[in-house]
Amino acid sequence: MASLLTPLITSAGLIGGYKTARDTGNRQLGGAVLAAAGAAAFALWKRDAGTGTAVALTTTYVAAFGLSHPLAKKMGAWPSVYTVTAATALASLVFGRKK
Repeated sequence: MASLLTPLITSAGLIGGYKTARDTGNRQLGGAVLAAAGAAAFALWKRDAGTGTAVALTTTYVAAFGLSHPLAKKMGAWPSVYTVTAATALASLVFGRKK
């Protein structure tokens, strides 16, 4: 069950951050949701998989956020968010487990 927590947190951060920014019109508020979830996921990854893996997975999380922007121009905003969220959750499941 613990291995499912970080994919859920990162999914909530990416989807919730986008929805918050979109619904409120406040990009900074959406960024705060994204950052809070990223910080929580980092702490869990560090505990479970070590600092190096936590840094790599956090980099993946931030890169997914960045990639969602150009991807949205090709496939639409929500499909882009869902795509990068799925990739991030999968990476977390595969690499973020306890050693």
